[in-house]
Amino acid sequence: MAFHSVEHLLRAALDRPLWEAVLLDDLRDRGVEREASWTRMAGLWEAMRASVAGYDPDKRSACGLTGGAAAKVEAAGVELSGAFVTQVMATALKVAECNSCMGRIVAAPTAGASGVLPAVLLPVQAKYALSDEEILRALYVSAGFGQVIATRASIAGAEGGCQAEVGSASAMAAAALVHLLGGSPEQMAAACATALQNLMGLVCDPVAGLVELPCVGRNVIGAMNALSAAELALAGAASPIPCDEVIDAMRAVGDQMPTALKETGGGGIAATPTGRRIAEQMRSP
Repeated sequence: MAFHSVEHLLRAALDRPLWEAVLLDDLRDRGVEREASWTRMAGLWEAMRASVAGYDPDKRSACGLTGGAAAKVEAAGVELSGAFVTQVMATALKVAECNSCMGRIVAAPTAGASGVLPAVLLPVQAKYALSDEEILRALYVSAGFGQVIATRASIAGAEGGCQAEVGSASAMAAAALVHLLGGSPEQMAAACATALQNLMGLVCDPVAGLVELPCVGRNVIGAMNALSAAELALAGAASPIPCDEVIDAMRAVGDQMPTALKETGGGGIAATPTGRRIAEQMRSP
């Protein structure tokens, strides 16, 4: 019984925590025991942590476009928005760079958006001294909202643009953050909706067709967006548009988006003179 709407998800959470409603749905869907589901989620969390812990500032992607950015952010010491936010940014970069350098990451929901969830969860865990169990529950929350987005819209850049990848990851992270900070299921839905609205229409324009530029930097934007969406929802200042309607609007925008802006490398910054020059250099022997 996969969740086909956020409304459906919220109804399932009337008599139990939302995270547990998602876990129980996983048990029914995959025919596994509770321990197996929990162990699998714990494995995903450990892989997220490892992708950050194993960051090598000297490593570069095969084409040379990606690598070292996270170390630069940490070393610069600018902290324009404070040390916590700088750490969120650096963590997003570490995971996204790990992906570009062919390291092991968790596609949450995709490889191109893999930095968003760990970028908010790891610093928040450290800031509030949260247990791994609390983080795993938050991951179930994010999975529930991600499932609805995937069902009603898309999580593929080739189908819906980057709004479907980084946008979805940001929405999942926002809902997880609200859960961790004690928000209600309705506030989780509001955070998800706000995060999606903020990135609606975001195109997928990878230079040279590689998941590096602008993908790595957009993981930072997705994480920062999740923070703001969660805070707005917890304050009761989120948009009044229901989450399901926002997801449906996202699907409609993706359907209307030109093919050149959906992972083909034919538009956006991929089509700039420099973007085309980089692509040509990649094709040269």
